[in-house]
Amino acid sequence: MTANIKLTVFFEEPFWVGVFKMWDSDTVYLSRVVFGAEPKDYEVYDFVLKNFSNLKFNKPLDINDADKNIDKKINPKRLQRKIKKETKDNGIGTKAQIAMKQQYEDFKLKIKKVSREKKEDEKEKKFKLRQQKKLMKHRGH
Repeated sequence: MTANIKLTVFFEEPFWVGVFKMWDSDTVYLSRVVFGAEPKDYEVYDFVLKNFSNLKFNKPLDINDADKNIDKKINPKRLQRKIKKETKDNGIGTKAQIAMKQQYEDFKLKIKKVSREKKEDEKEKKFKLRQQKKLMKHRGH
């Protein structure tokens, strides 16, 4: 079993963004990285070498049977044309966009849940403090 990895770098107003797409025979994983200013080739290469192991990939997505890549030897000229076509292509594919959106929504829900729990804990803490102060007032001198 081999995993394929592809990095697409594109401009998404106002920053340059990189999307790592890692797939094997039946699943796809995506990760999004914001570079900021336009990265040079050597900066991207350096980023991949140093930070690839730290990337957070989303939950695995199943690939449809039609989208499965068959690992067979590709003619070098065909591969060159495919690379040229992909470099000319702007943005990320529809499935990748959907997956990134899903990852973003999951992250938003997680943050919302954490902040809600934090607010509830703070509210409960304040309530207990008020109750304790009330008891201290009624205790007398």
